[in-house]
Amino acid sequence: MSAVTGSQVEHVDLDDHDDDDDRPWYRSPSVLIPIASGVAFAAGLVCEWTGAETAGLVLFWIGLLLGAYTFVPGALRKLFTKGKFGIGLLMTISATGAVILGYVEEAAALAFLYSIAEALEDKAMDRARAGLRALLKLVPETALVKRGDATAEVEAKELRVGDVLVVRPGERIATDGTVRAGRSSLDTSAITGESIPVEVEPGTDVSAGSINTTGVLEVEATAAGTDNSLTTIVELVEQAQAEKGDRARLADRIARPLVPGVMILAVLVGVLGSLLSGDPELWITRALVVLVAASPCALAIAVPVTVVSAIGAASKFGVVVKSGAAFERFGGIRHVAVDKTGTLTRNEPTVTRVVTTGATENEVLAWAASLEGHSTHPLAAAITKAVPDAPTAHDVTETAGRGITGTLGSARLAVGSPRWLDAGTLADQVQVMESEGMTVVIVHRGDRPAGAIGVRDELRPEVPEVIATLNRRGIGVTMLTGDNARTAAALAGQAGIMDVRAELRPEDKATAVAELSKSQPTAMIGDGINDAPALAAADVGIAMGAKGADAAIESADVAFTGHDLRLIPQALAHARRGRNIINQNVVLSIAIIVVLLPLAITGVLGLAAVVLVHEVAEVVVILNGLRAARRTKA
Repeated sequence: MSAVTGSQVEHVDLDDHDDDDDRPWYRSPSVLIPIASGVAFAAGLVCEWTGAETAGLVLFWIGLLLGAYTFVPGALRKLFTKGKFGIGLLMTISATGAVILGYVEEAAALAFLYSIAEALEDKAMDRARAGLRALLKLVPETALVKRGDATAEVEAKELRVGDVLVVRPGERIATDGTVRAGRSSLDTSAITGESIPVEVEPGTDVSAGSINTTGVLEVEATAAGTDNSLTTIVELVEQAQAEKGDRARLADRIARPLVPGVMILAVLVGVLGSLLSGDPELWITRALVVLVAASPCALAIAVPVTVVSAIGAASKFGVVVKSGAAFERFGGIRHVAVDKTGTLTRNEPTVTRVVTTGATENEVLAWAASLEGHSTHPLAAAITKAVPDAPTAHDVTETAGRGITGTLGSARLAVGSPRWLDAGTLADQVQVMESEGMTVVIVHRGDRPAGAIGVRDELRPEVPEVIATLNRRGIGVTMLTGDNARTAAALAGQAGIMDVRAELRPEDKATAVAELSKSQPTAMIGDGINDAPALAAADVGIAMGAKGADAAIESADVAFTGHDLRLIPQALAHARRGRNIINQNVVLSIAIIVVLLPLAITGVLGLAAVVLVHEVAEVVVILNGLRAARRTKA
């Protein structure tokens, strides 16, 4: 009998396991010990085949002890300290029974295969946890704090509520606060997902990690440097990952009732048989055969063989699944929550509409671009990209949080927010553009409005098709975004998404995903740091794009190497097919145990026959599991 598994449930019992996370696999004891077990087992086989049976037996024992060391202590500890039954405990019992009956070679094979699968799963989870702290890189190490009329540089972790921070252009805000002086634009994309900078002025609340793009700000801290919105994100992700880690995989859910049931049955067979027949040796032997008959060899191998095959196939079309447990959950997804910015949209604001009061659209764009060429504002980049050969204005002055002025030829030009520049007769059209999700800038020539330019982060072209496909397959879709409700509703309408939740902070997204998960298995799809808590809280977190934020990718269970959203229905169909194959193998595995147990109890089948049936069953589930390697069409 042999077995492998793909779960992290029974962790390697090593004192320095916690220090293992950052080591390469070839220096990690949690991987090297199972490899050593396999080497000893293989060497034992060679000795057995060449006639050196004693040396082979010694090597089998070495392989058995090394492999068992990685899961037996953990299985026993969970049993005695937490009262938990898992697949690891059942494997321990089966290996013990095999050894007692003289099948050391089979026990060694079981220990090696189980331990190496466990080790690889643990390393994958370790890498997932290691990237979480990338979130905290958004917080600067130091901050300028106002002390009277002077400023002093202090460590960010020493900031206290009430400190007044001086934040210069290009700097990140070190902790949450409220603007007390100055006007500017903040790049909050890492925190809220808002693709277009937010204008701030005195009284505006700002978040740690936001980037000040233009004017100098004075910000009064409303949170300590060690307890702000970013540290909250880290805590949320860690909590969600811990809760997700406690969800047992399918094999362990089956093992919970199976382990005590088999143990009780074996004891009853041995005790009652001995008392009623007067032949303790016969019935104790049968009790041990019962333990081997109930060994979940096919069950333990059914899931991981299918998962490994399916994960390998998925990687060929750009879907990376981080663990077997994640793949099992992935196949049951019935609802998808999707971040807007950078996932449904291109995350590249572009000019989408120009309205004028008499001049041509090209003239209005050229006048705006002549000024915006002097600005670093993302909206400026969108406008200058639309007119790459625009003339250059002079005497240009930028007012933080409002707009920019200058002279082109003999004309005085101004470009800015409708809250700063009068839209005049264009007011109604500006309102319509804003209701359609555009950010609008007004262009003045002289003292009169010459036009208005609408800028928007456009949907990816494949989005409507993808949403329609998901709806046809009975998979619900919800949009989650930090953008304003108007922009979100406009883009959702274009995409065909009915459920829209806007103006959400990272913790709000995590809460929304948790609520959705209560009613049905839910996946969250995102690509930004602000999505990390929601990705971790979902049944399955999916990070879009290998170039996405490290924290998003590391917090997710699945990563797409590209941004083509047509991967979503394809990946879901592939996972669902894999899940169906897993279910087939599990049913077959349980059926074998159900059939073998009465035959073992009554003595119809001896140990050799029981082992043979298990071996045949393993071949069947392996062949069936390999079908998952075929690529599934969307």
